[in-house]
Amino acid sequence: MLGTIVNAGAIILGALFGIIIKKGIKESYKDTIMNGIGLSVVLIGLMGGIEAKNIILVIASIVIGSLIGEALDIDKRLDHLGLSMESRFGKGDSNFSKGFVTGSLIYCIGAMAIVGSLESGLSGNHETLFAKSILDGITAILFASSLGIGVAFSAIPVFIYQGAITLLATVIKDYLTSEAINEMSAVGGLLILAIGINLMGFKKIKVANMLPAIFIPLIYFSIISLF
Repeated sequence: MLGTIVNAGAIILGALFGIIIKKGIKESYKDTIMNGIGLSVVLIGLMGGIEAKNIILVIASIVIGSLIGEALDIDKRLDHLGLSMESRFGKGDSNFSKGFVTGSLIYCIGAMAIVGSLESGLSGNHETLFAKSILDGITAILFASSLGIGVAFSAIPVFIYQGAITLLATVIKDYLTSEAINEMSAVGGLLILAIGINLMGFKKIKVANMLPAIFIPLIYFSIISLF
C-alpha cells in the first residue's frame, strides 16, 4: 500500500501548493490557464487512445459501458458526492465539486494506476506508483490553481481505487493480461479526452457514466480465455 499512500499524498500536497499560487494568479488569466490545461488533458487522452489494437472492442466497450453507466447514473452520484463534500469543506468554493470529480476521474483512469497497483500488491515494487505520484502531484498543482481545493479531496477515491487493486492483486492478476490492460488504457484515453473537452467548455460529456467501459475489455478477455 506504500505506493498508493505516496500517490494520494502527492495529490494532496500538489493541490495545496496549487491553492497557494492560485492567490497570485490574476482572474483574467484563469480562463486561459484552464483552456491550456484542457488542451493538455486532450493530448494525454489522445496518446492513450491511439494505443488501441482492437478498435471494435474499444467502440463496443464505450457503448456497453455507457449503457451500464447511464443505468446506474454514476455521473449524478459522483456530482452529488462532490456537492455534499463541497457543503462541508468547500468554504464557498463554487469549483469544489468540479475539481473533485475531474481529479478523481483523471487520477484513477489509466494504465499506471492499474499496473502500478498490481506491481505494488504482487511484488512490493512501488516504482510505477512513485512515478505516477510525481506526475499526479504536478498536475494537481495545475488543476488546483484553477479548480481549487476540491482537487485535494480526489486523493480519497484514488486511495480507495488503487488500494483495492493492490489488496486484490493476487486474485485478479491472471485476468489483467497485457492485452486487457492495453485496451483498458485505450478506453481510458478516450475518457480522458472527454474530460479535456469538458474542461474547455465545448460540451458537457457525462464521463463518469462511461466509466464501466474501462472494465469491458477485462471481461471480454476473461471470457475468451475460457475457450
